Amino acid sequence: MSDTTFARLDVLKTYKLYVGGKFPRSESGRVYEVTDAKGEWLANAPLGTRKDTRDAVLAARAAVKGWAGTTAYNRGQVLYRVAEMLQGRREQFAAEVSLSEGIGPKKAAALVDAAIDRWVWYAGWTDKVAQIAGGANPVAGPYFNLSTPEPTGVVGIVAPQAGYGHSLLGLVSVIAPAIATGNTVVVAAAADAPLPALSLGEVLATSDLPGGVVNIISGRTADIAPTLASHQDVNALDLTGAIAADGPGAPTALEAAAADTLKRVVRPELDPFAQNWTDAPGTDRLLSFLETKTVWHPMGI
Repeated sequence: MSDTTFARLDVLKTYKLYVGGKFPRSESGRVYEVTDAKGEWLANAPLGTRKDTRDAVLAARAAVKGWAGTTAYNRGQVLYRVAEMLQGRREQFAAEVSLSEGIGPKKAAALVDAAIDRWVWYAGWTDKVAQIAGGANPVAGPYFNLSTPEPTGVVGIVAPQAGYGHSLLGLVSVIAPAIATGNTVVVAAAADAPLPALSLGEVLATSDLPGGVVNIISGRTADIAPTLASHQDVNALDLTGAIAADGPGAPTALEAAAADTLKRVVRPELDPFAQNWTDAPGTDRLLSFLETKTVWHPMGI
C-alpha cells in the first residue's frame, strides 16, 4: 500500500441569500469578493439585486399574518431558540466577525456573546411590551377605552455597516426588536462584511422561525435600500446603517422615497460608526414599529 500523502484542498463555502426560509442564489447569478481588514479574500457573497429585494418583500408580506398572529409567548420561545442555536456556533461567528472587521479574537468573541444575550433580552420582552405600549385610557363617559399595540407589518432594514462588531451585534440589535413585536423584515446586510449576516440566516433557518419572517440580502446598499424605500408593500424603514452620501442610497433620498408611501422611518445616527451597540438597548426599538389600536366599549352594570 502506498504511503503517498496528498495535500488536502479546503472546502470553500459558497454563501447564499436568505429569503423565505430558503437559500437562493442571487437572481443575477453574480457574486462579489468579501475581503478581510487586510484586503485578503475571505469568500464570495451573492450580489443581491432589485429583483432579489422585491422577492424578499413578497416573502416577508406572506409571513406577516402568521407571525403577527403567533402568541407573544411563542414568539419569545422562538427568539430564545435563536440564541440557543447561535450559542452552538459561537466559534464560527467569532472568527467571521474577527476576520471581517479586523478586531482581535477575544473582542470578537465578546461581541458574539453580546449578540446571543441580545436575543435572550428581546425574547423576554415579547409578552411584556404590550404592558408599556398599551393600557386603559381615562375618558369622560361610561366607556372603557383600551389601547393595544399591533405590529406595523413589513420593515425594511439597512443594517449597521461594518465596524467595531456592528456586522453581527448591530445586526441583531435591529432585527430582534422588530420581529419580537410581530413584524417581518427584509435586511440589507453590511456590504463590506456580510458574512455574519448570511451565516445568521443559517441559524434562523434552524431556529423554528417561520420562513419569510427574516430575509437577508447581501450586495450594494445603494441597490437594495432604494427598492425597500420605494416599495409599496413595505410599511416601515429602519435606516440605521445608511451613511450620509450622495445618490439614491443617501438617507435623505431614502426618506424622500419612503414618504411617497407614508412609511414610518427610523433615521440613522449622524455618525453611524460612533454608536456603541454594547450599550443597554432600552425599549425604543421595540416601540418603533408598533401601531396603536384603540377600542371603545360601553361599561356594563
